Amino acid sequence: MKRILLTLATLFIGIVALSAQSQFVGKWTTIDDKTEEPKGLVEIYKADDGLYYGKLVDTYGPDKSKVGAMIVRGMKFEDGKLTGGKIFDPEAGKLYYCTIKYNAQKKQLDLRGSLDKKGLIGRTQTWVNKQ
Repeated sequence: MKRILLTLATLFIGIVALSAQSQFVGKWTTIDDKTEEPKGLVEIYKADDGLYYGKLVDTYGPDKSKVGAMIVRGMKFEDGKLTGGKIFDPEAGKLYYCTIKYNAQKKQLDLRGSLDKKGLIGRTQTWVNKQ
């Protein structure tokens, strides 16, 4: 009986972890942290290497030259968030350390780009789900 309960508990935990990871996957509208206007549309996906990536698939302005750029790179799911990768700022042409948290209450991503791995020196953007 203990084995059955342990197996069921392990299965349940695995299902919960998979659903938590899938909350990040999809198309997200990036919101400028200064103007609060939508800037672009990024599609986040889990690649064959088990890491998460995000590609700019559209912009809300007339300049489409950055479409196709890999914005989110090499993120791994850990402790309920995506971490360990980088984010590319196409306007500045720079890579920053990145952490992405899913805000279940608001159904949005809170993305922190920073100069340091701990996220102390940087800024946070909100990305909203594109339905």
